Amino acid sequence: MTAIDLNADLGEGFGRWRLTDDERLLSVVTSANVACGFHAGDAATMRRVCELAAARGVTIGAQVSYRDLAGFGRRAMDVPPAELAAEVAYQIGALEVFARAAGARVAYVKPHGALYNRVVHDEEQAGAVVDGVLLADASLPVLGLPGSRLLELAAKAGLPPVTEAFADRAYTDEGTLVPRGRDGAVVTDPDAVVERSVSIARDGAVASHSGADIRVRARSLCLHGDTPGAVELARRVRERLVAAGVRVEAFA
Repeated sequence: MTAIDLNADLGEGFGRWRLTDDERLLSVVTSANVACGFHAGDAATMRRVCELAAARGVTIGAQVSYRDLAGFGRRAMDVPPAELAAEVAYQIGALEVFARAAGARVAYVKPHGALYNRVVHDEEQAGAVVDGVLLADASLPVLGLPGSRLLELAAKAGLPPVTEAFADRAYTDEGTLVPRGRDGAVVTDPDAVVERSVSIARDGAVASHSGADIRVRARSLCLHGDTPGAVELARRVRERLVAAGVRVEAFA
């Protein structure tokens, strides 16, 4: 039976501001990408999400980012490799404190936003992320886009690479994500998102922005928690996957 993990970006708040419905999404997903304070999140939020995730048996992952609270980690930045590696390790370490206090642990790492897209092609920045993960814990899997420099370098360094796909993001014909600033970059039709999820999980395929069929080999499927109706959409995706004979389970 085909198996796939459902991950969501959680803990994306700061102080009194909350963007994601963490508690309800944690009743659906199998892995939680927890913001570590650089693009969103703070100490209290990280602690709360780790406690909720641990109580529900949801795997905890560190979602690391450029230091960009104002831009939600989605602005292009140039960070020296040594500095970026240290900041990646810092974020993982901060989340690990709260994960362990909740009786769990940080089980994987996923870059966020501009950093996620940058390390698809940029070897220097990808290498810095890998160095940061190695500094924090040399056994941690790294979640990223199939064919990315990040996953290639992670594998060479002995970090387990885990491929990821997005049902609600448009793909180019080359298999990369259409930049968010372009029309149609985000798939907003719930029915389309559900059907794309099944196609990715069961068939390893999805239609690109131009309509071409592209191969997408993914062990994990990302469900964005900051979109309208995110919780109900996540539930529909999970139910449809199970109905299609797909086993939903965490990869880590």
